[in-house]
Parts: sequence; C-alpha cells; structure tokens
Amino acid sequence: MQRYLLSRVIQSIMLMFGVLILVFFLVRLTGDPARIMMPRDASPADIEAFRDAMGFNEPLPAQFFHFMTGALQGDFGRSLHYRAPAMRIVLERMPATIELSLAALIFALIVAIPLGVIGGSRPGTIWDTVCRAVGLVGQTIPNFWLALMMISLFSVTLGWFPTFGRGGFSSIVLPAVALGLFPLGKFTRLVRSAVLEVRNEDYVRTAYSKGLLDHRVYTHHIFLNVSVTLVSIVGVQFGYLLGGSIYIETIFAWPGVGRMINEAVQARDFPLVQALAFVSAAFIVLLNLLTDLAYVLIDPRIRYED
Repeated sequence: MQRYLLSRVIQSIMLMFGVLILVFFLVRLTGDPARIMMPRDASPADIEAFRDAMGFNEPLPAQFFHFMTGALQGDFGRSLHYRAPAMRIVLERMPATIELSLAALIFALIVAIPLGVIGGSRPGTIWDTVCRAVGLVGQTIPNFWLALMMISLFSVTLGWFPTFGRGGFSSIVLPAVALGLFPLGKFTRLVRSAVLEVRNEDYVRTAYSKGLLDHRVYTHHIFLNVSVTLVSIVGVQFGYLLGGSIYIETIFAWPGVGRMINEAVQARDFPLVQALAFVSAAFIVLLNLLTDLAYVLIDPRIRYED
C-alpha cells in the first residue's frame, strides 16, 4: 500500500508538470501573445513595449525557464485585468466554487441514493419508472436552461430565492440544484444498475435465508458493495462540477473561478487563465488520488499490488 501510494503521488506530480508545460505552450500556439493580450487598437509601439515587459522577446527556452521557476513558487504573474497576482485572485475565488460544487454534489447524492436503491430493489414498479425518468431527465436537460427557468419561476415570479449573488443559504439553493441535476441523473442510474446486479448475488440470498430484514440486508450487504462503484464516479463528477460551473456561476453571478474563467478569456488575461488552468487541474488530480485511496477504506478486500 505504501509503495502504491508513493507511485500515485509521483504520477500526480509528473502529471502536474505536464499540465504546466501544456499551459505554457497553449498560450503561444494561439499566435503572438502580445498581440492577443493587448487591445485591438493598440499601436505597434505599445505592443512592443508590452512584449518587452512580459518577456516575450526572450528566447523560448528562457521564457519556459522563467515560467516554470515562477509556477513552482505559485507565481503566474500579475493579472492584466485585476492588477494583482493571478494566483492570489484564483485562491480567493476558489472557496466559492468549492462551496457551490459541494452543495450540488450533496444535493445529487441525497436524492439519487435513496431513489436508486428503491428503484433497483423494486424493478418494474412505479418507483422504478420514476427512478429511470429522473435519471433520463437529469442527463438530458441543459443546466443553463434549467437555471434560467428556475430564476424566472422561483425568483422573479414567487420571490422565494435571490436572483444572483452569494449570501446566505437561500442564495445557493437554485445554483446548487441547477449544477447538481446532471450528476443526480448519473448517480440515480448508476445506483439502480448496481443494486439490480448485487441483489441477486449469493451472499444476499444467504442473508435473507438467515431471516434478516430488508433494511439490514440493504444497509449492511447491498449498499456497502454499491458504494465502491459509487465512490469512483463521485470523485470524477466532483471534478466535473468544479470545472463545469462556468455557465451556472455566470448566470447567478456567483463569485467563483467558473465565472472568473469566462471573464479572463473575454479580457484576454492570459496570466489569470494560466493560474486558473493550473489550480483546476491540481484539484482534479488530487480528487483522483483521494478516490483511489478511498477504495481501500470502503472495501478492505481491495488490495493494490505493486
């Protein structure tokens, strides 16, 4: 286990180096960075002065060395829009995105797990039909369309929730529901399928033959095995929520990194884009690492061999 953990940490570090290399060259593959980052009406003298100030006149190996040296220290330069260190701005906005993503994930799990278990344990019933319908609707309705419809109904018409901003509990309800709809549908279908597969196993029939009640069989035998499959997709979906909240944060004016990505791209703020890409990739790599380690904690039968 220790050797596996060490190998996964080394792989994660190498992957982050690959992300840094990709971020560095993607900015330069789009053309002259100075012309892209400067306003369209900038004079050639202004562009040349900006190119010299940003170090774009240096040889490419020298630019790469300076970029990697700064990135390893958490320095991606100063944001052109905010006039502040790019990494500091990203870290200030990250808690809002994590808060929204966690709320959306919790909402999806709270609804999907009971619904999937009930649907999988009673195939062919009305509960199973509802379960399949929720799974289908959750994965087909665009979340940005749902966000606009909920704002129109619950905020404008009924006045139950604020239309935008980050405040108390009421301000996170609508964006969390809109963002969590897709993972809700995926979790519901996954749990239902896993329960349908596990409920016919020999150890489940043995548990029933011992006279155990339904709730004990499902909590101590079926769901524990289903949770191993669920954990694998939860980590992936949480990474999706962190990176896929651009539209939801923009619609609800949520002050997170998703909204900032949209603003940085429109403002051609490449130092900020680089910092955002690195932080987002770091969170996804960390989530994948934690997901792999969670397998052992949930199911002791799983052992990683070198």
